[in-house]
Amino acid sequence: MGSASPSYEGHWYPVEMISRCMCLYFRFPLSFREVEELMLERGIVVSYETVRRWCGKFGQTYAGALRRRQPRPGDKWHLDEVFIKINRVQRYLWRAVDQDGNILDILLQNRRDKSAARRFFRRLLRKTGAVPRVIVTDRLRSYGAAHREVMPCVEHRQSRYLNNRAENSHQPTGQRERAMKGFRSVGGAQRFLSAFSGISPHFRPRRHLMTAGAHRAEMTVRFAIWEQITGVAGLVTAA
Repeated sequence: MGSASPSYEGHWYPVEMISRCMCLYFRFPLSFREVEELMLERGIVVSYETVRRWCGKFGQTYAGALRRRQPRPGDKWHLDEVFIKINRVQRYLWRAVDQDGNILDILLQNRRDKSAARRFFRRLLRKTGAVPRVIVTDRLRSYGAAHREVMPCVEHRQSRYLNNRAENSHQPTGQRERAMKGFRSVGGAQRFLSAFSGISPHFRPRRHLMTAGAHRAEMTVRFAIWEQITGVAGLVTAA
């Protein structure tokens, strides 16, 4: 599915450089200063503050373009929530993935009660435009109460042992949170995590299920898609 490239009007740096910095920042647990150093090692001078502004401006756009290329979500959804500290205050990060491990949505909330679960369910249905056959959660009672109200016709399985897919999906976020030494605001965390959950998985195919050759071929395809959605491929074609 095609989409228009983002506008880089008014930016002094070339698109290839912006694309490369964004790829490094969202794929690897790097700080803005570390991205600055890696670019300097390649002979490119760019301020870490400039990289920060690029991520804030283009992160959501790139993530949205990648999500639009994903297939329709599967019919089995795994939901989970984890504690996350934001400016030393405990919040809850809600996440939903399908049976193939594709991230459907993430949402930061102050609580994990029925209202929070209901809000997340409704947001999921609205954003995906689909209704699952089965949802799998842990034994948090809020899920059961919200399920009966929002999608009572959907099968609901509750078990601490069936939800490893959703729990494992939190791991890259935890690694990134530690590298960033936490988040400072709810809004900033939601914006970053929304972009991160759309971009990072694109560069993380399930390598343990592939041969080395298949993994290289898959990454070649994914790099090409990245160039398309960032606009780099269009420049190469025009040249």
